[in-house]
Amino acid sequence: MTAPKIEADPAEVGLDPDRLARVDTHFQRYVDDGRLAGWTIALARHDKLVHLSHYGLRDVDTDRPVTDDTIWRIYSMTKPITSVAALMLWERGLLELTDPVSRYIPAFADQRVYRGGSAQNPGTDAALGPVRVHHLLTHTAGLTYGFHHAHPVDEMYRSKGYEFGAPAGVDLETAANTFAGFPLLFQPGTEWNYSVATDVLGRVVEVASGQRLDEFFRTEILDPLGMADTGFHVPAGDDRLATLYNARPGGGLVENKALGASITREPVYLSGGGGLASTVGDYLRFARMLARGGELDGVRILGPRTLAHATRNHLPGDADLDTIGRPIFSESAFGGVGFGLGFSVVIDPATTKQLANPGTYAWGGLASTAFWVDPVDDVVATFFTQLVPSSTYPIRSQLQTLVGQAVIS
Repeated sequence: MTAPKIEADPAEVGLDPDRLARVDTHFQRYVDDGRLAGWTIALARHDKLVHLSHYGLRDVDTDRPVTDDTIWRIYSMTKPITSVAALMLWERGLLELTDPVSRYIPAFADQRVYRGGSAQNPGTDAALGPVRVHHLLTHTAGLTYGFHHAHPVDEMYRSKGYEFGAPAGVDLETAANTFAGFPLLFQPGTEWNYSVATDVLGRVVEVASGQRLDEFFRTEILDPLGMADTGFHVPAGDDRLATLYNARPGGGLVENKALGASITREPVYLSGGGGLASTVGDYLRFARMLARGGELDGVRILGPRTLAHATRNHLPGDADLDTIGRPIFSESAFGGVGFGLGFSVVIDPATTKQLANPGTYAWGGLASTAFWVDPVDDVVATFFTQLVPSSTYPIRSQLQTLVGQAVIS
C-alpha cells in the first residue's frame, strides 16, 4: 500500500491547530482508560489531507501498535461501496432505479407483507407494489436484520441462520432468494428499516453486471482507485489485521473471536452490506473520490450529477429517519437525518443536535468505524477502531463536534 501523507498544514485550510489537537486528546482518553484498544483518524479539507493520527494498539495481547497499514473490519461501511457499484450500473443503462428487484432476482416476485402473528405462524397480505432497486438503496424495501431482535420477522431471519452474515456454505444468490421468502415488515417504500437490503443490492449488481461482486468491486472501484488493501478476505497470517473487541462488563475489553475470525476465511457469502476490510489510506481514497464529485487522480467512478442525486434525501415526503424509521438502530442519528441512495444525509442540523452542516452524508460500521463528507465546509473525516457494537460509546457525534469546532474559516 501507499501510506497516506499529510498534504497541508491545518491552518492553511482554515482549521485551528490548537482546536484540532482536541480531537486526538479526547480519543486518547478512550485508550488510556481501556474503552478502546486503538484508533486511526484521518481528516481532509479542500482536498488536502491535513490530519492523520494513530493511538494505541491494534492487538492488546501482543502489544502491536496501530500503524498506517493496519487493516480494519469496516462492516457497514461496505454499504456505500455497494451502493456506488449499483449507481455505476445505473449510469451505464444496465439497471433502472425503478426496476423491480424481481427482474434480477425472480424470487422477489409476489412479495407478502407481515400483518400480525408469531414468527412461526404469521399473517400476511399481498404487497401493493414490487420491491424496487431504489427501495434497496434507501432501506425502504421492508427487509430487516436478524440481529435487531425487535420483530417476529427478525426472528424468522435468525431461525434460518441469518443474524450476523449467512449460514456456512451459503452464497449470495442463495441468501437473496431466502430473504425474498420472508414477509416484508411493511409495504415497500412506506417506512425505513435498516436491513439486508444492501446485500440484496449486491446480488442485483452481480446479475446486472455479469460479474461476482468481489470481481466487480476489484475491477471497477478498488483497483482504479488504488485500494489494494480492501477486500472480503484478510489472510490469517496477515498481522496487520486489528483485533475485534467488545467492552468487558465492569471495564476493559474482551476479544470477540467468533465474529472477528470470519474475515480471515475465504468467504462464500459476499456481503455487500458488511463484508469488507480496509485501511485508512484505502477508505480515505474512496471518501475523497466522493467529495470530489466522483473522481480521484484522473479516475472517474461516478458523474457529479449522479453523486449529487444520491446524496440528497430520498425518503418519502422528505421525511427524516425519526419520522418514518423504525427506532431500532444506532449507527446514525435519526432526528433531522434523511437517507439517500446509500448514505445518511443531514437535512436539519438543529434537529440532529449535532455540529453538522446540511447535506453532510455519511455512514459507519458495526465495529465503531465511521466516515462523513461535509460539502459545506468541504471536510472529509474517517475514524477506525474495532469495538462492537457501534452504539457502545458516542464516538461519532463527539468526533463530529470536535472536527467542526476546529473549522474557523
